[in-house]
Amino acid sequence: MAITKAKKDTLVADLTALLADAKLTAFAKYQGLTVAELQDLRKNAREAGVKIKVVKNRLMKVAMNEIAVYKDTDTTGLTGQLLYAISDSDEVAPAKVLAEFAKTHTALELVGGFNDSGKAFDKAEIDTLAKMPSKNELIAQVVAQLLSPMNDTVSGLSGGLSGIVSGLEAKLGA
Repeated sequence: MAITKAKKDTLVADLTALLADAKLTAFAKYQGLTVAELQDLRKNAREAGVKIKVVKNRLMKVAMNEIAVYKDTDTTGLTGQLLYAISDSDEVAPAKVLAEFAKTHTALELVGGFNDSGKAFDKAEIDTLAKMPSKNELIAQVVAQLLSPMNDTVSGLSGGLSGIVSGLEAKLGA
């Protein structure tokens, strides 16, 4: 059943708003997934702060043309039945969500994506992004690295102090 012009305009406006704030948009072929599997994917994505949209590629291109950053983005990869994963808070979450889901659902195939500066990513590049740690994981790694010297110093001092105390106890107890 065809959708009305008003419905298309609403979809384009929603997509334009999503893309304007998006850090990364990843897209994948989903032909062969059941409705239950798509609902499962949406649930996993929602938990990661990612929105899943299933819209016609033509509508996505129209929405992209309304945003200056995406006017020159290569859209040749937007063919076939695609779903779009969009995040406004994390630069790798959409790719990670789709790649993780694709591990257990072979009907889903990560195809490409584009970032907030309009750079298009092919399959290899989006796969590489999917393997990167998330923003929160990177922050945790940096904090751990910053705290490591302090933890080592405290451990060294406490070990030295306990040795001194043990020595004093042995001397006083004898």
